[in-house]
Amino acid sequence: MSSERDSETTLDEDWQPNDEEVPYSDDETEEEPGSGQPAGEPGQCPAKGHGREGCQALRREGGWQVRANDRRFHEQPRSQTRAFLCLRRSKYAGNAIKTYKYNPITFLPLNLLEQFKRAANFYFLVLLVLQSVPQISTLSWYTTLVPLLLVLGITAVKDLVDDIARHRMDREVNNRSCEVIRDGRFKPSKWKDVQVGDIIRLRKNALVPADVLLLSSSEPNSLCYVETAELDGETNLKFKMALEVTHRHLQEEGAMAAFDGLVECEEPNNRLDKFAGALVWRHRSYPLDADKVLLRGCRIRNTDFCHGMVIFAGADTKIMKNSGRTRFKRTKIDSLMNYMVYTIFVVLILLSAGLAIGHTYWEQQVGNASWYLYDGQDSSPPYRGFLAFWGYLIVLNTMVPISLYVSVEVIRWGQSCFINWDLQMYCPERDTAAKARTTTLNEQLGQVGYIFSDKTGTLTQNVMAFKKCCIRGHRYGDCRDAAGQPQSHPEQVDFSWNEHADGKFLFYDHCLIEQLRSGKEPELQQFFLLLAVCHTVMVDTCDDTGQLSYQAASPDEGALVTAARNFGYVFLSRTQSSITVSQMGLRSTYQVLAMLDFTSDRKRMSVILRGADGRIRLYCKGADTVIYERLHPRSPQREATQEALDVFASETLRTLCLCYRDISQGEFEAWHRSFLEASLAKCHREQALDRVYEEIEKDLILLGATAIEDKLQDGVPETISRLSKADIKIWVLTGDKKETAENIGFACELLTEETTICYGEDTSALLQRRLEEQRHRAGSAAPSSLGMKEPFFQDSRDRALIITGSWLNEILLEKKKKRKKLKLKFPRTAEEKQKQLEKRRRAEAEKEQRQQNFVELACECRAVICCRVTPKQKATVVELVKRYKKAITLAIGDGANDVSMIKTAHIGVGISGQEGMQAVMSSDYSFGQFRYLQRLLLVHGRWSYIRMCKFLRYFFYKNFAFTLVHIWYSFFNGFSAQTAYEDWFITLYNVLYSSLPVLLVGLLDQDVSDRLSLRFPRLYVLGQRDLLFNYQKFFLSLLHGAVTSLVVFFIPYGAYLKSMGQDGEAPSDYQSFAVTAASSLVFVVNLQIGLDTSYWTFVNAFSVFGSIALYFGITFDFHSAGIHLLFPSGFQFTGAAPNALRQPYLWLTMILSVAVCLLPVLALRFLCTTLWPLDSDTVRRQRRKLLAEEQQWRRRPSSLRRGVSARRSAYAFSHQRGYADLIASGRSLRKRRAPLDAVLGSAAPGEAPGTG
Repeated sequence: MSSERDSETTLDEDWQPNDEEVPYSDDETEEEPGSGQPAGEPGQCPAKGHGREGCQALRREGGWQVRANDRRFHEQPRSQTRAFLCLRRSKYAGNAIKTYKYNPITFLPLNLLEQFKRAANFYFLVLLVLQSVPQISTLSWYTTLVPLLLVLGITAVKDLVDDIARHRMDREVNNRSCEVIRDGRFKPSKWKDVQVGDIIRLRKNALVPADVLLLSSSEPNSLCYVETAELDGETNLKFKMALEVTHRHLQEEGAMAAFDGLVECEEPNNRLDKFAGALVWRHRSYPLDADKVLLRGCRIRNTDFCHGMVIFAGADTKIMKNSGRTRFKRTKIDSLMNYMVYTIFVVLILLSAGLAIGHTYWEQQVGNASWYLYDGQDSSPPYRGFLAFWGYLIVLNTMVPISLYVSVEVIRWGQSCFINWDLQMYCPERDTAAKARTTTLNEQLGQVGYIFSDKTGTLTQNVMAFKKCCIRGHRYGDCRDAAGQPQSHPEQVDFSWNEHADGKFLFYDHCLIEQLRSGKEPELQQFFLLLAVCHTVMVDTCDDTGQLSYQAASPDEGALVTAARNFGYVFLSRTQSSITVSQMGLRSTYQVLAMLDFTSDRKRMSVILRGADGRIRLYCKGADTVIYERLHPRSPQREATQEALDVFASETLRTLCLCYRDISQGEFEAWHRSFLEASLAKCHREQALDRVYEEIEKDLILLGATAIEDKLQDGVPETISRLSKADIKIWVLTGDKKETAENIGFACELLTEETTICYGEDTSALLQRRLEEQRHRAGSAAPSSLGMKEPFFQDSRDRALIITGSWLNEILLEKKKKRKKLKLKFPRTAEEKQKQLEKRRRAEAEKEQRQQNFVELACECRAVICCRVTPKQKATVVELVKRYKKAITLAIGDGANDVSMIKTAHIGVGISGQEGMQAVMSSDYSFGQFRYLQRLLLVHGRWSYIRMCKFLRYFFYKNFAFTLVHIWYSFFNGFSAQTAYEDWFITLYNVLYSSLPVLLVGLLDQDVSDRLSLRFPRLYVLGQRDLLFNYQKFFLSLLHGAVTSLVVFFIPYGAYLKSMGQDGEAPSDYQSFAVTAASSLVFVVNLQIGLDTSYWTFVNAFSVFGSIALYFGITFDFHSAGIHLLFPSGFQFTGAAPNALRQPYLWLTMILSVAVCLLPVLALRFLCTTLWPLDSDTVRRQRRKLLAEEQQWRRRPSSLRRGVSARRSAYAFSHQRGYADLIASGRSLRKRRAPLDAVLGSAAPGEAPGTG
């Protein structure tokens, strides 16, 4: 049994996850689709190895079928699904997007339904009904109706404003235009009117409205270049190519109108990089894969127009499927507040029951025996006690604060406005302000424990810049003059002599350009010639200006070709067999004999050229780890270049080695025969080509190295450093290669020289060892030891975890199993069924245990970098931390591949300002750059948390102090549910007399300034540990309120006892006592909020004293004879306030009540801040000194880290294999363009022969 269990979880020793591969991930299907056969082979089905049988199986299963230009086909009964009862609807979604919740008809009923789902609102609705029953109501109906209407109205207006914004956004997207075939011609149509099967035309720079099968385009071989910024935040181009048969037959409008092809493919799913299907047309079947599909959200680039057939529309598109389920996000304080309201409910019921029992007892002992208390009703004492129970539920209803929720919403709305108005979070480069897209999560920004960040476009700008290089062992790129002497003030190199120079290119080493222009250094010329010819960049010429425009599949390649262009070696044009460059103004054309393409395994690419003199030369560029293995033993400057690579690596630059080799004619001809054989191989073609490439890429001569900066966004290292000091752990989740992600880790200082890095294999071994220990402990140790958690790392070294998606699947036991042939095998006996259930249960338990162990191990590391991960894996990692660490998580990203992660985290942040806005639309907060995250959390988040906690503590306190007076009064009125205050005071207490000061504290209060909040990030940990609001604080507020209510009741009670007024009249009547107790309460609660205020302004002072003045003004008006004459039943305290408050000793009574309530609080706070000060107390006490000596934040300098090649092998060839084949085949070239033909046909005046 033990061996069987081990076999379920132990890794296969003969198999290792591929670090370069993005693992398969899908939310909806367990079977990985086949990759399909090469295009152009009819009769093949996309399922691997199944041929026509797979196509037939696809039809039998009734998969997704779309017929071109036939909307009726998609309305057939077989294409419909049951929507509700007998109602049916089409399974094909429309293309309109709907994110709003209400319409004019449904707003009022649905909004009221949502609001009455809140326990407090429903409770007060029930109270309102009870107050209409005269037998149990001792309060007027308006005491509940007015606050309830106010709460419902404010919340409804807020929801209405939010939904109007959603309507506006939906309308903007749905009303975008495109061209659709209608009545045999292309006609303008709105996105919302597009349906599956429609043939659409998209023009240059247009967004793709749905998932579309590419049929043809204006480019050769129907190529189409797309930008996927909406999907993944990357701006580099990717190409798609139509089937050869559609390219050949579907170029004219009439042919497309008559097109009746049928697409049979997989059901809608969230796999951005995979698609399996077949086009059935003219009795033949053609395989389809992801390279033939344009996804919604892509933008057409470098293609004048293209035509496509809509396969998935609206909610069925991959970008919408990949967005994940929209989750209702609530803060920890919200959940805690609800539990506290439920606690108050229980306390209220118990108190009402106890007081009802007291009333029953009093009726039996006193009421029935006192003839003067007879009310004309012969009800029994238990029945009177029953009515008293409901009466006390009404009287004590203010224990459940009806205005709490609306007050919280007002505070959150105000805090969101402060975020929107913060000019220090405005990004001028992108003209983007910070935006709080939700108002419900502000205080949770002050409790974040884990940040999950994307890399491309979030930490980096996704902009590569050529910074330095090493040629002949000499380093270039520092600030030097023409003589090579260092310059104290950087001066930019002037490239005005070069008509093709890019004005955005910056370089400060004048020595390099001086030596290059002198023409005396052939190695320099070969270095930049290599950069100009060894690439897969496409070139275009702007019609207006004639300027060259480069389109690169990799931003690194674009940076290198642009650098060569500025130094005088300009890539001008190419055909499938030649490439033309300008060498310092002289045009040269080289014959391209072969292109040896890049793969993630090779980590290099080469080109073999023949110059005009007939000499053949191979140029190669690649990672130093693979180039150094292939250098000639006598290659010069190896050590000097190695040293330069180490220096560049210490500066976190992305490095690349350049080399060349001369090839004889005979050697090339022999190699070319092998190359052609490998190119025509029927199986294992890629492996055969790699072996042939190895034969020619040897004995290379090293030219030098380049150093490219993958530009971080401004302030990223400083932001990460501050957030780390706030005890926030930062995890980077990216789809990039391991080397690239590690390099960025060093650049943004997540990783340092002292960091010990654990990789996937190390992590797997540690987890396997821990799992075996837990099994052994479970079998032999005492049960009490099973919950013991030992650290994975015994020493205290600084550690980081770098793990790839493939290893992540393997470690978390999430690896997909390919579906095998169907074999139905049912358990024959109950014992076999029990064994199967036990086996499944044991596997699930061990999977959960392994996942928990992984989270524990990762959280022991200072930084975690997950690379080559899919969108689903990003969300899975976030979900695991939420589940096992119970910490607040924040996810930040800028692309559609981050949407699932953003929605899964407690708080989602989108980087806005780029063309990709999918992440922003799914986020809770957005701003222009990553550096603003520190201000969002350390300033706005911390302030919001402190303000909300202070507001809630005080709110519960003032309600308890107000309500519990009724309980003490009940001991003197026979537990008759009579109120201790006037009805109008009960109505207006939470609305006018005590609401404004606490609202302003919730909006404006701050313990320290924003500058000190950023300077001392440790102040942030209060929120992470929930120190300012929890059940302990709640019961302290209850106790504080109870003590205040005792003082407010019994001091006036003692003052009225056996007292006499100055005029000889006794003011000890009920109404005078109610006025005195209410006045004391108003004084105490408003001055108490003054003690709780840390940041005094004129507005705060005005609200405190204004609330007291407002109370007296309204009270004197309501107690006047005039208003009693107008409304005699509603205002019965005629003259009570003027009569009571003209007695001096009653004012002394109120002063005594205030002193007894506030002086102990003042003394206790002084004692706590003196003996046990918080960090904020210390900072606040020394704020003047700190602000005077405040210094700017400084980055710690990077340390040299020699001998670690992984940081240098980070060159990002992001394009897939096949780009070189695309160029060599000529399928990507516009042969009809006149300027290109002119260049290739004859040499221009002044043209120099190629120098090979």
